[in-house]
Amino acid sequence: MQLARPFRGIVPPLVTPLLGPDLLDVEGLHRLVEHVLSGGVHGIFVLGTTGEGPNLSYRLRREVVDRVVRQVDGRVPVLVGVTDTAYQETMDMAAYAAKAGASAIVLAPPYYFSTSQQDLLRIVRDLALKSELPLFIYNMPSMVKVSFAPETVAEAALIPNVHGFKDSSGDIEYLKQVLALVEKYEDFSVLLGPEALLAEGMRLGVEGGVNGGANLHPRLYVDLYNASLAGDAAAIQRLQAELLALGEAIYEEGDAEYRYIRGLKCALSVLGICSGLPAWPYQPASDELRRSITAHLKSTTLLPS
Repeated sequence: MQLARPFRGIVPPLVTPLLGPDLLDVEGLHRLVEHVLSGGVHGIFVLGTTGEGPNLSYRLRREVVDRVVRQVDGRVPVLVGVTDTAYQETMDMAAYAAKAGASAIVLAPPYYFSTSQQDLLRIVRDLALKSELPLFIYNMPSMVKVSFAPETVAEAALIPNVHGFKDSSGDIEYLKQVLALVEKYEDFSVLLGPEALLAEGMRLGVEGGVNGGANLHPRLYVDLYNASLAGDAAAIQRLQAELLALGEAIYEEGDAEYRYIRGLKCALSVLGICSGLPAWPYQPASDELRRSITAHLKSTTLLPS
């Protein structure tokens, strides 16, 4: 499915349901894809941070791409994360995504060794030139130790096959700088990762959100996106409060390691959508956390009392 330019909307970074260290929860993945599509999302992003992409074997990554692209069957665009420490693996994954029928690829900076801004531009230019699919660049400094400088994003926006930018820095001032530099490029999309900032980001001019909570409650995020487009202040306030309450209940409890993914996967398992098992060696939610999340979900429309 070809991407509209600029690409807009809510794009869940899909959780990867697992039954073991290298075993996909196939039925859970199928239910999850249908669940998010039923919420009216505008695309699906696999193998990102929420999808635990860097923690999965290359075999499993390819299985996820194959199954999701085949199941979605052109209903929405499918974006594929291709980030790797080895650039050849990035290129191989980009080629695989194209062959599988995905719509775009998503690239964060390589992690482990430090990377300069010129190195980042060199990587982006080369991959954009060689990829059959449109490229989105992904700013995730908490995970990869380096940030795309606003000026680097603006330079990347001039590369013909670079279609957009996802920012997960959580830094509104940084986001404002990026938006100011790329606003003249009408076909270039800026998408926002941190869901608590979605309404503010929409007010500033982002084209949408790549928000993990949309795995759980896709309609909430789509409704907030639509309310933001319409400038409906009352609806924005109500939906933002619901979104924040959901995040506090799901993401903020338990130990810090893998807290966000553990809580999100636990909530999905409580709803009977997919397994709650994180990628190895991380452990699933404790019984206490599961009870807490269940209680919150019962207080919403997601889980009948």
